[in-house]
Amino acid sequence: MPPRLPARSWRQPPLRPFLSPSSQSTTALLRPLLPLTTTRGVKYGWSTLPKRAKPTRFNQVTAGIPAPSTGPAAALKRRERTTPIRTGVLAIKKGMTAFMGKSGARIPCTVLQLDRVQVVANKTRDRNGYWAVQVGLGERAADNVGAPMLGYFEAKGLSPKKKLAEFKVRSKDGLLPVGVQLLPDWFHVGQCVDVRGHARGMGFAGGMKRHGFSGQEASHGNSKNHRTIGTVGPSQGGGSRVYPGKKMPGRMGGQRVTMQNLPVLMVDNELGIVVVKGCVAGPKNSVVMVQDAVKKPPPPAEFVGMTRQVLDERFPDAFEALEAARERHLELKKWRKDKRIEMLLSGENVAESHEVVL
Repeated sequence: MPPRLPARSWRQPPLRPFLSPSSQSTTALLRPLLPLTTTRGVKYGWSTLPKRAKPTRFNQVTAGIPAPSTGPAAALKRRERTTPIRTGVLAIKKGMTAFMGKSGARIPCTVLQLDRVQVVANKTRDRNGYWAVQVGLGERAADNVGAPMLGYFEAKGLSPKKKLAEFKVRSKDGLLPVGVQLLPDWFHVGQCVDVRGHARGMGFAGGMKRHGFSGQEASHGNSKNHRTIGTVGPSQGGGSRVYPGKKMPGRMGGQRVTMQNLPVLMVDNELGIVVVKGCVAGPKNSVVMVQDAVKKPPPPAEFVGMTRQVLDERFPDAFEALEAARERHLELKKWRKDKRIEMLLSGENVAESHEVVL
């Protein structure tokens, strides 16, 4: 006996009311007999409100609705406590040495050198969705830099940098003028910093070296499996299969590692170095990022205000220099468009030569 159909399947769809041939139009004749249903899907959603380009951008408390739990503003609020109040710096790891404590203890430490660290740009909440400071390290020959990046540095009045990095800050108070140079006295002795670098690549390594496995027995029937990890699939509770993330042999190192809460032992502006306690990931002459520790209290407000005052005294004309560089960049851009940059490099009077051409 066939299964009984549910009751709803016997309901017939309502038909459209009969219209006389005189009242039927051509459009009505072409329509189907079944009622029209509005097509909706995941793309458009089930809301009857008009579509907006960015529906979550302007859902603020001032519109009379609760504060949103998602979006850029909510994300910044959640990360407020874990975001430093000021920017960090880029440094070069020069190597490790040792300090002798007052009690005679040997303290291993790492020497970090700051090489012409300058502020390149600022990221704002209105334009980029967050606050951050872009910092550059060292210098690079113009022949090894592409034309777009040359124009980027030219508009800021800076030489091409070897390395660029962003440091997020908590608010707009952490932004700095473009072009100022950060020296080692940006930190003070005794504070804790987080140093982030790329670990050395070890290549392919086994389970004992990569994960610290103890290995297998040396005797009692073991043959040529003394350093192998053994079985990886059975007896795991979910069937005889290999779970994702299983510790196995593979490539070791080459990852970004952050060493947190490293105390600063020494700051020297003449040598341009910052000495921190402990080890730092990465080989010698590698670039690392140094910033105030996120798991420790921020530097005192007096020290932060003093560092900003020192920057203003060292670079009083930072804003004027930036505006002059931008005007010069637009002028050079126009000359390049008119193909007169060769005359400028040769030392000829560009204005007179331009009048002659006209």
